[in-house]
Amino acid sequence: MNYAEAIIVGAGPCGLSAAIELKNIGIEPLIIEKHNLVNSIYRYPTNLQFFSTPELLEIGNVPFTTPNEKPYRHEALVYYLKVAERYQLKINAYEEAIAITKQSDCTFLVTTRKTSGETVIYSSPYVIDATGYFDHPNMLGIPGEDLPHVSHYFQEAHPYAGMDVVIIGCNNSAVDASLELLRVGARVTIVHRGPVISEHIKPWVRPIFDSMVAKGLITIHLSSQITTIEPDYVTIAAAEGQYIERLPCRFVLALTGFRPDRRMLEQTGVQLQEDREKPVFDPATMQTNIKGLYIAGVIASGRNANEIFIETGRGHGKLIAQHIQAQRTL
Repeated sequence: MNYAEAIIVGAGPCGLSAAIELKNIGIEPLIIEKHNLVNSIYRYPTNLQFFSTPELLEIGNVPFTTPNEKPYRHEALVYYLKVAERYQLKINAYEEAIAITKQSDCTFLVTTRKTSGETVIYSSPYVIDATGYFDHPNMLGIPGEDLPHVSHYFQEAHPYAGMDVVIIGCNNSAVDASLELLRVGARVTIVHRGPVISEHIKPWVRPIFDSMVAKGLITIHLSSQITTIEPDYVTIAAAEGQYIERLPCRFVLALTGFRPDRRMLEQTGVQLQEDREKPVFDPATMQTNIKGLYIAGVIASGRNANEIFIETGRGHGKLIAQHIQAQRTL
């Protein structure tokens, strides 16, 4: 049996921030991470530029220095690595937490599985679930979604050079991808079920995107949806059912967002709110209905995973540390 003063599941910015706050009150936490450090940021498109300014991404009172008004993905990867090193955070990477069990003595057993298949059990009085959402894309539930030329992730444009590409969705990810694809000569069609383009597109990107659409370099179908995906084409139907069109394509990027996975919390006994889209927790302490079990970051969000960003979720750790310190004092 391995003991830790506190266990944090997830080494994203919010998990790292929580670990730093615990260290500041004298608790040495262990971070369990399924993949690599800040995996969600690593999975972002290679050339992504953040919506937030650097100071809103800072944790642990470590300045995020960049010559850019808005930092890029590669800068964030370096920044969070340096923060983890500065605070000497203990991170068990490539080890997945698969179960959290509350014991009769009010401690927790956290069961993990390493990539080798080895199972490890840890004991701790406090557990913080800071898991993200990038492993769980919002599935469309349509025929052909599992074909090899369909992806819910976009990394970079090069593999799609000169190809016919259909993008499903019209959020920031879809707009950024469409502009990158144009630069490598891809022929881009966007299919969006809404009647208008999202109002939340980055303001410095929106005019460029609108210009490409106006020039006919990007085709967009509004109030439409993909009904089937075949190896060489997709079927597009209008929301009102007025027409059905078959569109040739070599690749489909289903950039429809992601959602947190709350199954492990549910199995531990954490209650969900009435809509079953958000865990029950105290927003002043981030503690769930299970004493000693906290949540931090996007796992605390509802149906819209984007309601919690790094800039808001990074503060959860301080609330948790303050509550734990108060309990320990009592």
